[in-house]
Amino acid sequence: MLDRLRPHRASADPTATRDPLAHSPVEDVLGVLTGTFVSSLGLFLLKSTGAVTGGTAGLSLLLSYVVPLPFGVLFLLVNLPFFALAVWKKGWVFTLRTALSVSLVSGFSLLVPLAVDLDRIDPVFAVIAGNLLAGVALLILFRHRSSLGGVNILALILQERLGWRAGYVQMAIDVTIVACAFAVAPVPTVLLSAAGAVLLNLVLALNHRPGRYHGV
Repeated sequence: MLDRLRPHRASADPTATRDPLAHSPVEDVLGVLTGTFVSSLGLFLLKSTGAVTGGTAGLSLLLSYVVPLPFGVLFLLVNLPFFALAVWKKGWVFTLRTALSVSLVSGFSLLVPLAVDLDRIDPVFAVIAGNLLAGVALLILFRHRSSLGGVNILALILQERLGWRAGYVQMAIDVTIVACAFAVAPVPTVLLSAAGAVLLNLVLALNHRPGRYHGV
């Protein structure tokens, strides 16, 4: 009789069916906080030199140079239309995580300039470091089932549905966005920004592949 009851007790244990490789809620929270903070630092470096990048972050940077609104506010506004796409294709959990990540980046982007004052920074270093930080931040967010909205959502959907690498998809869109910077930035800055956007997306293309990472 006792032997018959033991399997039933094991199946009633909610931890019995949990994937031991899956992230815990605490890990997800810390991962999202880390990813969004690192991203805000990268974007701060780019903005400090007047550079741009791809995606909605790049579009928001462009707008911040011509519209009298902080980058954080513009970043949140630009991402709003993409949340509907995220709900449709990725579900509410991913969408809510992404909305939280976008909001955190917007908030951190308002706080970082208050804590950091750069008197001088080499533009090449700023673009390289800024895009590397942004790329690492996106990897962290992707692995915790989140993103920074906009192009990231579209790239992830195309990767899952068609097998296209998220990094390469985003690279094509980002180059187009960066090209629009010719209207508001000097040619050397735009060319440097384009190289930085390619660097960011190479980080994603080389490190984010379905099935390679099993902690999600």
